[in-house]
Amino acid sequence: MSSSAPPRDGLEVRSPYDGGLIDTITTPSPEAIERAVASAVAAVPGMAGLSADERSELLYGASERIAGRVDELAYTIAREAGKPIRDARAEASRAVYVFRWAAEETKRIEGQWLPLDTERGLGRRGGLVRRFPVGPLLAIAPFNFPLNLVAHKLAPALAAGNPVIVKPSTRTPLSALALVESVADGDWPAGAIGVLPLDGHDTASLAGDPRVAAISFTGSDRVGWQLKADNPRKKVTLELGGNSAVIVEPDADLEFAVARLVFGAFAYAGQVCLSTQRILVADEIHDEFVQRYLDGVDQLVIGDPLDEHTDVGPMITTEAAVRVQEWVSEAQQLGARVLRGAERTEAFVTPTVLADVPHEASCWKEEIFGPVVCISRYATFAEALELANATRYGLQAAVFTRDLSKAMVAHETIQAGAIIVNDAPFFRAVQMPYGGVRDSGYGREGVTAAIQEMTEPRLLVIPLPGN
Repeated sequence: MSSSAPPRDGLEVRSPYDGGLIDTITTPSPEAIERAVASAVAAVPGMAGLSADERSELLYGASERIAGRVDELAYTIAREAGKPIRDARAEASRAVYVFRWAAEETKRIEGQWLPLDTERGLGRRGGLVRRFPVGPLLAIAPFNFPLNLVAHKLAPALAAGNPVIVKPSTRTPLSALALVESVADGDWPAGAIGVLPLDGHDTASLAGDPRVAAISFTGSDRVGWQLKADNPRKKVTLELGGNSAVIVEPDADLEFAVARLVFGAFAYAGQVCLSTQRILVADEIHDEFVQRYLDGVDQLVIGDPLDEHTDVGPMITTEAAVRVQEWVSEAQQLGARVLRGAERTEAFVTPTVLADVPHEASCWKEEIFGPVVCISRYATFAEALELANATRYGLQAAVFTRDLSKAMVAHETIQAGAIIVNDAPFFRAVQMPYGGVRDSGYGREGVTAAIQEMTEPRLLVIPLPGN
């Protein structure tokens, strides 16, 4: 791990639940930032010299060390992010599989053989395409999955043979520090893994450093697209916001759909880019669905993230909760009806269900990133598809139906990175090519896809016998 210089300031990490001080960490000085970059550059030959087997074994070792710390890591996530402990435990457990999958994929980074004697006059030649690491990579992660989103950048970058500098959210740096500690405990080349909890200005400067070859960013679309615009010559992968729509058809299993969509809307207080934000329900089942949904919302437990019974904890800050409250008020002023919730106490916002939300309201057209869901009815499947696409985002969407042909039509029609059938848009597996279109992102994550993003093809043209 990169060394640190004397702090410029102490960064206080506080609980979103009660504001209590959890820890104070060093804010990297300019000298520490320079050392981290120089160390990453110096680690390039060492990383390139590791065989696929050696990288795989190191990643397996990291996975095992993370597995041995799941409860500790979950506790850290719950405290600094305000995530309910059950969800925090699931996040820590997922990181085990991310590194395990990366260890396996390390041995499957394949090339390609191209026949190049395909035109008269070219002679007998062939082409060998191999994939090589891009070089030092900057991994910028947000607060909402402070462990697993770091894992989804760090593991494939190391699998591909790249040194990595991790930039965690300054609101939730402790999970990333603990993860990097677990990973860096292996016999990686010196300087291959660094972590720098930087503010926005220093992050932008680091991203622009010509020695940083590639950037993997998860966060807001405003910041992400600016980052890409500022670094047009670098490989930049963006995982940005969403405004996930769900279509519920008359033939859907309502009990299952309601359960999954209550979870999908209010898990981690809606602070998830895949959170269910717009539920489109067929006229024939609309009223029954809404009643069942409200019954499900009424059963949610709001409270202390460290309590095993808690379903919904606080938002990351009181300021974030105030912004959500303002958006709900705006929707009400435009004519929306509040069916549940819409109450705030400091950083807590009660799970909120809105109906009749005008499409010009922020709650409908933007990413609310809070515990709010909009329910609307539709007359035809074609209308539902049109409503699902009525957004500038395109991360993931879902459709609940037993009709495979409708699922296929949704796949062809909805402009999103993935369409989930009979589950919430929240669904994500480690090996999925994960990412969005339009304002939701650029490029793909998921271990296999991320390795492709973090490597570049290089062609060797070879004369063949008889050339």
